[in-house]
Order: sequence, then structure tokens, then C-alpha cells
Amino acid sequence: MVAIRVIREEGSDPSITLPSYETTGAAGADVRANLPDRVSITLEPGQRALVPTGLRIEIPHGFEVQVRPRSGLALKHGITLPNTPGTIDSDYRGPLGVIVLNAGQEAFEITHGERIAQLVVAPVVQAAFEAVDTLSSTDRGAGGFGSTGRG
Repeated sequence: MVAIRVIREEGSDPSITLPSYETTGAAGADVRANLPDRVSITLEPGQRALVPTGLRIEIPHGFEVQVRPRSGLALKHGITLPNTPGTIDSDYRGPLGVIVLNAGQEAFEITHGERIAQLVVAPVVQAAFEAVDTLSSTDRGAGGFGSTGRG
């Protein structure tokens, strides 16, 4: 288990729970909206907003936190995260906000305390990028989008 240190933003609602795993087998910890003045946000179709969580986190070096959509919100309401998965780097100490997009057909209200995304802790491997004159060959070669079969 990896320890993620958390502090609350000044003025945030301390009754909103910290990110939590809803089941013992969950990979993602649900994170909740912590809205200023407890006022909800209404997203019209196609609209996006930065939703505050009221948190700042400290991620150990060698890890990242990925911010991912919640599948139920995506299926039932078209609510997703446009930059999914979003990455929070281990050296970031600023406020944790979630960019939420309404890809649905109806307005959607985000309420104070609502679960809006999930956080997945993952190890990070950094690469050394090296300029070379050639690359090794493979059966696929330069084949791209759809080159290995339908869609």
C-alpha cells in the first residue's frame, strides 16, 4: 500500500470524505466535489468545468495519481473527463481539481459532495529518449490506425 498525504484547502467543507475505495477490490478511489459555498454546478450538454475537490495531495516519488471518469456517470449521464486519464505528478502540490465534461444530451447538476471521478495510484517509469538513425523492424512496421484489422 502506498501512502498519499492529503490536506484540505482553506474554506473547504471538512465533512466531505477523503478519497475512498468503495469496495475491497476497487482500483480507483472515489473523489468528491467540494464546492465553494456548497452551490451546485450545472453543466449543459457540451459544457465543461473545473470541479474543485477541496484537497491537495502529496504523492511519493516514483508514483502518479491518474484521474479517471466514473463509469456510472458516463453511461447514465454522459459525464466524462476530457483529458482522461489525467495525471497528477508526484511534485505537484496545488489544488486538486477535476475537469468534467457533459457529453450527454441533457443538463447535469454536480452537487456538493457528489462522487465525480476516481483516483488510481500507479508506478512511474521514466525513460531516456535517445536520437538514433534507424529503428528495429517488426511485422507491423509503420502500420497505424486500423492496420491490424477492423477499427
